[in-house]
Amino acid sequence: MASKQSMIPIVSKAFCSLSEVVLVVRRRPHVVNGGGFVVTDCKQRAIFSVDGCGILGKKEELILRDANGNPLLLIRRKGGIVEALSITRTWKGYKNDFLGSQKLVFTLKEPNTLCLSNKNSIRISIESKELSNYGNFEIRGDFSDKDCSIVNSRGDAIAQVGVQEELEQVMTSKDLYHVSIKPGIDQAFVFGVIAILDYIYDGSTRC
Repeated sequence: MASKQSMIPIVSKAFCSLSEVVLVVRRRPHVVNGGGFVVTDCKQRAIFSVDGCGILGKKEELILRDANGNPLLLIRRKGGIVEALSITRTWKGYKNDFLGSQKLVFTLKEPNTLCLSNKNSIRISIESKELSNYGNFEIRGDFSDKDCSIVNSRGDAIAQVGVQEELEQVMTSKDLYHVSIKPGIDQAFVFGVIAILDYIYDGSTRC
């Protein structure tokens, strides 16, 4: 179990559990391409949803919502000529602060496939000054196979993406998979990262 002191509320402490949580990601049905996905608990209750570009009408922009449809994170990819020449592509996750203005909470850098250094790993930086002591995070494994982890600066996995064996035997796609999240870790942050990975790897959020 996690103590209150060990919680990492990157988006909100409301999404930090005292025990390990396993949630299921399911491609949202009956929508156009780029519709996004829904996250449910073991009782099939919706916990989060992600709107992709098919719903928002904008490429390289995503919204993570809570169970009531309230926006938690606005996620955008930085563009332009400068980024095209860079060795990485940068995504940014914003939340609204108590005054209603956008506050940058994390950035994710993916290797630019146009560059020779595309073997670099995907790295996530926490931009909040209050949480800067938690360090950075990294993606290890292959999200396209739904077999990867988000690890902290010490190399400890804080979240694991996988497909249950019984589901893998009957499914040819990875449209249904589970995410195990360690105690104290902000689940909204984890699914903000997964939303970006889904887009990067031509998932349900991408048009």
